[in-house]
Amino acid sequence: MSENEGKAIQVPEQEVITKDEMERTRERQCYVPKTDIYETEQDIMVIADIPGASKESIEITLEKDILSINAFANPVFHEGFKLAYSEYEPGDYQRSFRIATEIDHDKIEATVINGELRLRLPKAEAAKARKIQVKAG
Repeated sequence: MSENEGKAIQVPEQEVITKDEMERTRERQCYVPKTDIYETEQDIMVIADIPGASKESIEITLEKDILSINAFANPVFHEGFKLAYSEYEPGDYQRSFRIATEIDHDKIEATVINGELRLRLPKAEAAKARKIQVKAG
């Protein structure tokens, strides 16, 4: 049994998007954002690093249990400065996850702040842990 099998969210092992894997319409570098996933009794939180992407440039879709993140970061030019050296190359971000049926698809929420995308995936009522009362018989 693989590590992801049977979990509410499955993370693909692949971390790099190459030109051979997908046809891109933009001539830019495409990054796979580094992501942390946390789980509570109520929710699953997905936190992805997407520096340079604004709220308006992020597209999140859910289709056939595949949650996809697409973010487009625009280069930042600092007025009055001339670039002398750069290790940073602006680009786009793409990442997908398979979502289990135990997630309430209609209640997924997304927020972005300071280059960090937070997705809250609430668990469906049937998937939440509950305490069973024991009766004397």
